[in-house]
Amino acid sequence: METTDYYSDRKFCTHCNGYVAYLMSVDKSYCANCGQEVRLFSKEDWSTFHQTIQERRPKGGRPRKGQQNKESA
Repeated sequence: METTDYYSDRKFCTHCNGYVAYLMSVDKSYCANCGQEVRLFSKEDWSTFHQTIQERRPKGGRPRKGQQNKESA
């Protein structure tokens, strides 16, 4: 993971249609250029990110109650 600082961090502004510098509030962030609320990702980047996370998520789930592993202590 790369180290970033506030001055090089960017979020997506739908009004400016690009990643921009932003001003951070307690619960929202705003574009430094136009003042509109910004998002972490564009819709396309969010879809790609979400798909990548789903592919990395382990398949399966928690074992059923009656089928405990006999090798456990």
